Amino acid sequence: MDLDFFTLDDFDFSGATVLLRVDVNSPLDPFTGRILDDSRFRAHLRTILELRNSKLVILAHQSRPGKRDFTPLREHARLFSILLRKRVKFVDGLIESFVQAEIDRARPGDILVLQNTRFYSEEVVLSGRPRKELEATYLVKRLSEMGDFFVNDAFAAAHRSQATLVGLAELMPMIAGRLMERELRALGRVQSVREPRIAILGGAKVRDSLKAAKGLLDRGSVQKVVLGGLVANVALMAGGHRLGEASERILEKELEDLDGCLRLAEELLERHGEDVVLPEDLAVDLGGRREMGLDDLPAPGPIMDLGSRSIRRIKELVSGAGGIILNGPLGVFEREEFSKATKEVFYAIANSDAFVVAGGGHTIAALRLFGLERYIDHISTGGGSLMAYLAGEELPVIEALRASKRRFESPFFPRE
Repeated sequence: MDLDFFTLDDFDFSGATVLLRVDVNSPLDPFTGRILDDSRFRAHLRTILELRNSKLVILAHQSRPGKRDFTPLREHARLFSILLRKRVKFVDGLIESFVQAEIDRARPGDILVLQNTRFYSEEVVLSGRPRKELEATYLVKRLSEMGDFFVNDAFAAAHRSQATLVGLAELMPMIAGRLMERELRALGRVQSVREPRIAILGGAKVRDSLKAAKGLLDRGSVQKVVLGGLVANVALMAGGHRLGEASERILEKELEDLDGCLRLAEELLERHGEDVVLPEDLAVDLGGRREMGLDDLPAPGPIMDLGSRSIRRIKELVSGAGGIILNGPLGVFEREEFSKATKEVFYAIANSDAFVVAGGGHTIAALRLFGLERYIDHISTGGGSLMAYLAGEELPVIEALRASKRRFESPFFPRE
């Protein structure tokens, strides 16, 4: 895969000051403030270790203003110290003069974690603005004076246009960290391996999944899209099926814009109906699991899973696939009697010869529950960024990486 952005292989960072943007936004214990899941931290360790001969200055965010978990990054620095088995110093500032003094005192091999970038107004208030406008902010100007290189490893935030994510791209070389590089290579590969390629989209993020389905089919990145979970329920409604009062009430409660989602589903079915795989039967909660065909709708209870015929059809598609994109469970897998579709299809995927990319918090939770994580070729750290990429949307961070390579790819720019 030809890369149109810089990677860590392109420069010698020894003795340099490197600004490293990561995404370690994590769930916190509401009582102790301790981080409950270190998976995002672990995902960045390879990048950090490869930059060990530099002065490393880590930029990150936690939550957003108004949330209970909108906290300083002291605990994040502590967790990095534990994982790296070395001192990682928290600096309670970002662009203040005392931060520059800390960087000046640091030696190659030292690691600093600066304050939550979203504590600074320009990062939040100007979110979504064009890159050039963010480049002109005081925040970016000060950061540009603090380092020699900017390494961006925050794939999970790649769909956001914010000052510390994209603003430095043309002020210093912006370089993809190993996590960013791995994500983009895997997403490129899964859309280019042998056909047929399929996407299996479930869970409760209906709007994102429908947009991703349309984008993937529009571009020919996959040949079939399988829908499950609430995504499938909305598509069935859009196709004229009455789900039943309980299931329709769930959709109204879970989706802010059910009408908008129904319009997206109608458009998807109208444009790509033959390539969208909808359930043939469903499992309903009637004090236990009861399966019924679409002709039996509306259901007398809430729809909780796909039925056996649907599961068999999906497994047949999986067995012949060259590439699989997996995002979202197919049913309420947290309840044993309704985990059948998710469990059987995920096992089939793990045992297939396809190249598999999986993403989404509930997808990863299900893979862990079933002990299948190690059988998946690539598990993405992205949530919104992954779905935006699959939908074919331009990701601001990826565009910034490309712009930086165009700006600094010159025989007159020293790389070593």
